Amino acid sequence: MNRAADVAIAGIGLALTSPLLALAAVATKLEDRGPVVYRQTRVGKDGEDFEVLKLRTMVVGAEGMGAGYAVDRGDRRITRVGRLLRRTSIDELPQLWNILRGDMSVIGPRPTLRYQVEQYDEHQRHRLDIRPGLTGWAQVHGRAELPWAERIELDVWYVENRSPRVDLEILLRTPLALFRGTYRGATGGWRRQS
Repeated sequence: MNRAADVAIAGIGLALTSPLLALAAVATKLEDRGPVVYRQTRVGKDGEDFEVLKLRTMVVGAEGMGAGYAVDRGDRRITRVGRLLRRTSIDELPQLWNILRGDMSVIGPRPTLRYQVEQYDEHQRHRLDIRPGLTGWAQVHGRAELPWAERIELDVWYVENRSPRVDLEILLRTPLALFRGTYRGATGGWRRQS
């Protein structure tokens, strides 16, 4: 997807979802007095760091508690409002701003953390050849329910085979994928290599 299309889609998306974002922000603030927007350093195109934006769905300081960066279904660190935001993927909508800034694209591999990228082999590093995306090939094939290595392989396949037809397929399949699992599941998620 080219940059002009990214900007157009993200701009229209922000305009259309701004009432929903405002409602979610108020609900987040009423439940928990911490910040509404969660910022986290992720790795983007060519291995460059950027700050990804999300609506906060967990208690303040959650990364230092329990499972750390990993989030499982039923995680006690997730707020009540956060559960709804995660289930509907509304928490990801601020990333439309990341797209407007040029950090991300509408379609591409989901951005990951630096410590995860440091474990990539040479083949897996091709994931970083393009901008990370709001949605992508791995997202429409199972999201976080897939094992980590399989998600990376799907993302590398996309980088090597992307086309307008593949992008259209991803866009058409994304609404259904939004309601699939957003948690690691029994086999998915990051497992730090020992």
